[in-house]
Amino acid sequence: MTTPNAEPQLLHLVFGGELTDLDSVTFKDLTKLDIVGIYPNYKAAHAVWKAKAQATVDNAQMRYFVVHLHRLLDPDA
Repeated sequence: MTTPNAEPQLLHLVFGGELTDLDSVTFKDLTKLDIVGIYPNYKAAHAVWKAKAQATVDNAQMRYFVVHLHRLLDPDA
């Protein structure tokens, strides 16, 4: 049940890992992916993504991503 003024739930996944090279999105080791979490909106996901990206700035091949899960769950919306 939702409250009348509640924001819509737009799920976002934040994850990252070390890439094989800077020109692709191929991970070196899939078993070492950092699945950070699922967040209820883009604003929350972006804040976590930014913190993780800044924490790994010394490793040029480390990348974090935000996946719009709500678009995958309901592509017609």
